[in-house]
Amino acid sequence: MTPDEAGTTASDRDRPLRWGILATGGIAARFTEDLLRMPDARVVAVASRSESSARAFADRYAIPRAHGSWAALAADEDVDVVYVATPHSAHRAAAGLCLEAGRPVLCEKPFTLNAAEAAELVALARARGTFLMEAMWMYCHPAVRKLTELVRDGAIGEIRTVQADFGFAAPPDAAHRLRDPALGGGALLDLGVYPVAFAQLLLGEPDRVRADALLSEEGVDLNTGMLLGWDGGATALLSCSITAGTPVTASVSGTLGRIDVPDGFFHPERFVLHRAGAEPEEFAFTGRRDTMEHEAAEVTRALRAGETESPLVPLDGTLAVMRTLDAVRARIGVRFPGE
Repeated sequence: MTPDEAGTTASDRDRPLRWGILATGGIAARFTEDLLRMPDARVVAVASRSESSARAFADRYAIPRAHGSWAALAADEDVDVVYVATPHSAHRAAAGLCLEAGRPVLCEKPFTLNAAEAAELVALARARGTFLMEAMWMYCHPAVRKLTELVRDGAIGEIRTVQADFGFAAPPDAAHRLRDPALGGGALLDLGVYPVAFAQLLLGEPDRVRADALLSEEGVDLNTGMLLGWDGGATALLSCSITAGTPVTASVSGTLGRIDVPDGFFHPERFVLHRAGAEPEEFAFTGRRDTMEHEAAEVTRALRAGETESPLVPLDGTLAVMRTLDAVRARIGVRFPGE
């Protein structure tokens, strides 16, 4: 059988994609559970810095191999792609290790601690011709894809404003990871990445960034407001918080109408299109709203097509979001150890 341009054969494309899971925390568990629902996915290995943690995770999900180091997973020839689920302070090291070993990578959001680390990973992946994608599941969600299609087709005219928020009341514990600067703690990287990514999905990288925040004693942001501006006249008013629950809604307004996402804008079950002079039109989507299967399916499609980047979650877009997050941190005075 003759390999195609990507170096795969028809039989390779037909068999389930073999996943390795790097880390054993809550997000790793959620993603693994979603993979186990997919007929074209197999979870074949898991890795942790602790042999016992990897073994416990493997036993929980009937995963054949448990590795007590990240390097062992990166070297596992039976793994087609690695999902990096460490705290984001370790994304650069973990994803880089896998890319160096030639393993395609799906890396959780935020992609890295800062734009410099993100640029290093992207440069490494491109130099080696290895697939790399940020796990921005919002971009792969059918409702968000439909919303984006409507906006780009001119359903609401030229965008003038975007509004989005994401906040919840986290435990007020100074030892919690969200309060730890060494782990990239704070509202912005954990939650604010969603409103920023939503605005930039529709408008691209902003020309101006303004921000204000309430900081903790540890030096991370607890509550942050952002105002992004574009030379074309559009603005985005965004917020994030780990001190208060917010509606987690989004709205996109244009010269000919508006789209409202009433709840959970980054994984919505519905949204409403308001065209000027017309009755509101609701778009509803069935199935589980909080599944990560859509991003896993996009990785599978891209790898089978021999692509090294996803058009749904392009690396240049990921870099642009990281630059905006850096700009926000510069304005609110948040720096992480080592920066």
